[in-house]
Amino acid sequence: MVANSGPGRRTVLRGGLTATAVGALGLAATGPANAAPVRRPAARSPLAAAEPRIYSTAEWGARPPNQQIVVLDRVPTYIVVHHTAEPGNSEDYSLEHAMEICRSIQNFHMDGQGWGDSGQQFTNSRGGFILEGRHQSLDVVRGGTQHVQGANVGGRNSEVIGIENEGLYTEVDVPAALWGSLVQLVAWIATQYGRPVTDIMGHRDFNSTECPGGVLYGRLQELRDAVAGALGVAPADRPSVWPLLRPGAAGPQVRAAQYLLRARGFEDVPVDGVFGAATKRAVVKLADVHNVEKHTCAAMARSRTDETGYLGSDIWPLITPKVRAGENADVEKAVTTLHRAGADRAHSTGVLTATDWKRLLA
Repeated sequence: MVANSGPGRRTVLRGGLTATAVGALGLAATGPANAAPVRRPAARSPLAAAEPRIYSTAEWGARPPNQQIVVLDRVPTYIVVHHTAEPGNSEDYSLEHAMEICRSIQNFHMDGQGWGDSGQQFTNSRGGFILEGRHQSLDVVRGGTQHVQGANVGGRNSEVIGIENEGLYTEVDVPAALWGSLVQLVAWIATQYGRPVTDIMGHRDFNSTECPGGVLYGRLQELRDAVAGALGVAPADRPSVWPLLRPGAAGPQVRAAQYLLRARGFEDVPVDGVFGAATKRAVVKLADVHNVEKHTCAAMARSRTDETGYLGSDIWPLITPKVRAGENADVEKAVTTLHRAGADRAHSTGVLTATDWKRLLA
């Protein structure tokens, strides 16, 4: 998770537990946003997913928030999947363990980061237990017309409802129990808010972060299909998304990014298709200039590696101009590089939009 007002970082939870860090000021607003008119959810799907068993903040012994909870008079657009990363993949699948994780997350967010409450709206344990995260989230989702603003996606928290899934999913798969409860929870939230399955996304679809881990992220289309089945609606196509490039990566996407960085004035970036030190420096500089806070994933804490310099969803829009490829030599070379790698040429005629760039980079 990340800052409420900007991209965030994954950090280590006190007491040996960690979670996605969320929100620079998790509950920074002064009160409910009541000025906007209530936006009713879209038409419900043919089948209404039942509410799964969700343990409330009172049941897991949450501390009271020390700042007022912000309730927006509109529904969230996206349902966002995270992983907690640390403390890793525990084999304790008990309810007691799930509750302890919630308490540890809340303590870290409030005491370690100075936020008013837990950042995520819900937590899903490896044992398949679902727990309310931020206070009031459960009752507000039940109402179906409002949104408890959390702090789990940088710069987009008025639009998203976040689910923290216990564990680290960069290399291993999620337990069957966690997968089952995740499908149930997402289907219920989608029912309450009338959200289409295409609005089920991962954290990295908004910020330059590994979250929710490559393995879990790779199953998001499977999650969309499972939720569609639970709702009795047709499966949806995979949405177009920005790729995530990490320092050390190599290939045509990196080469294209290097051309695009050069088009933005970073003339010292080599065009060798390798995400080396110069390319990383350019990405970091670009993020600094545009006030994009760096992302540090607690999944990397033990290897002492952070996510500084990752090139993802909040960086690509800064280097993909809305121009015709021929209007800039470096942009044209970026497009040519992607064409040679097999990109569909039909999506690169005329002025290049964000959708065109996503398809070229796919």
